[in-house]
Amino acid sequence: SRDTIPNSNSWNNSVHPDTSYPIELRDKLGVHGLTPPNVESHALQLTRCLKQLASKTTPIEKYIYLSNLRNSNIHLFYRLVLTNFTTIAPLIYTPVVGEACLKWSEIYQQPEGLYISYKDRGHILEVLQNWPQPNVEITVVTDGSRILGLGDLGVNGMGIPVGKLALYTGCAGIRPEVTLPLCLDLGTSNKELLASPLYMGAKMPKVSEQEEADFLDELMVALNKMWPGIVVQFEDFKNPFPALERYQHKYSMFNDDIQGTGAVMLAGTINALKKSGVPVKDQRAVFMGAGSAGVGVAKQIVEYFIKEGLTEDEARRCFWFVDTKGLITNDRGDRLAQHKVYFSRDDNNGQQFKTLSEVVDYVKPTILMGLSTIRGIFDENILKTMAKLNPHPIIFPLSNPSSNSECTFEEAIKHTDGKAIFASGSPFQPYLYKGKVMIPSQGNNMYVFPGIGLGSILCKSVHITQEMIYASAVALSNAITPSELADGRLYPELDRIRDVSVIVAREVIREAQRQGLDREPSIRALGDAELDNWIKARMYDPTKESVLRANL
Repeated sequence: SRDTIPNSNSWNNSVHPDTSYPIELRDKLGVHGLTPPNVESHALQLTRCLKQLASKTTPIEKYIYLSNLRNSNIHLFYRLVLTNFTTIAPLIYTPVVGEACLKWSEIYQQPEGLYISYKDRGHILEVLQNWPQPNVEITVVTDGSRILGLGDLGVNGMGIPVGKLALYTGCAGIRPEVTLPLCLDLGTSNKELLASPLYMGAKMPKVSEQEEADFLDELMVALNKMWPGIVVQFEDFKNPFPALERYQHKYSMFNDDIQGTGAVMLAGTINALKKSGVPVKDQRAVFMGAGSAGVGVAKQIVEYFIKEGLTEDEARRCFWFVDTKGLITNDRGDRLAQHKVYFSRDDNNGQQFKTLSEVVDYVKPTILMGLSTIRGIFDENILKTMAKLNPHPIIFPLSNPSSNSECTFEEAIKHTDGKAIFASGSPFQPYLYKGKVMIPSQGNNMYVFPGIGLGSILCKSVHITQEMIYASAVALSNAITPSELADGRLYPELDRIRDVSVIVAREVIREAQRQGLDREPSIRALGDAELDNWIKARMYDPTKESVLRANL
């Protein structure tokens, strides 16, 4: 047996004394006397944790408290997460993780995750061998070059892999000891960080695209040599498309910014379209923001439109993209980034539209999506116009964190007279409008990426294909209950996240099986209910564990 808790960063990497351990277990583990003699229930431990958490006055203090709890008593941390998910999730990931990343070098207290610097090229495998957990099944990797909507934060971006993997465990039950937070220090373009004496990354400018590509090639080879079949999730890279194109058919990898965001927003869009009553062929979607996430979302919706009967060209022409220079057109006069070309318009008759307001007046959209990180760009005028154009306008301000959202839930409801079908990237509070409590939907990627990872791990998928990502979106759209739809929601309630992750994982596995990419033949003949039970039996449950696999 291995009497270690699943966390490489605990003191001496050994069992941490826990007040819930019975006396005989304390004797067995050699920790008798290291905690007060009373044996406490899990419920009492959680009461103390919540009291301590409530004593912290700012979100960043709460984040630091939870980080320390995770590193000192991981089972207790995840019991707290699972029993108070809607309260804790925003504190360990968006929106608070944004502030944590901005201040990472200031609030740093102990090692979390693995850092690999550009100076380690040629020796990446040796660095990976320093990770103390022998069996890693999933890693989240970032180079910190585009953290949320906050820009290049260099190694301060480590908060993203740490938080993301906490959600993989909390939402999908992937055992914490098989997760690896990974931050690549390839320099930073952030002059403020380079000038800061506290910044913990290399004081060097960002490497070139070719240098980064060569580094990533070595990394992917090393990861798969160290842990064959490892699921690799790329996160918050400034230019994520080249790596996705290079690796998605070679390794078990995906990019959550492009594919996860696309899947969760497709699920919300499917349910929003049902509520709007407007046929697919009559939809007109304006996207404010033409980065990787926006294009990823639109391409997922294009795929859905095609399955609903449109040709690819008809589906593509339902989208208009706006960037900092205005509507993206073929004859705008600038050289378009490659990922923007697919949605560039050629039917503008030489007209150029510089502002979002002009584009809305021109297109008369049924759907308005924001991935711009520009706070308030869905202003009162634009929202009122959307309400005039549509009985139920679809308004999706998706930028994170909340301070970068294109509009708030209150603004969307107030300026559309309660007609908006709304989903956001960050959480908002319910809003009382004309005597009715309106409930916002949050299209958070945590609805899909944990299930994608879990399903891929459990079926030992060779690759993570676009069809598997699409299957995750459809699974999520079908996971919502009639009562949740009646409440105006587009997504399931977050306290059902583990059930949702099982459904997503099951459909990811099914698609891998259909494509012949699974390597777990024992589950191919299982029915859906049997497969769900098989998945649940393999999910980490901190309420049933005091110490990892300790044998009395």
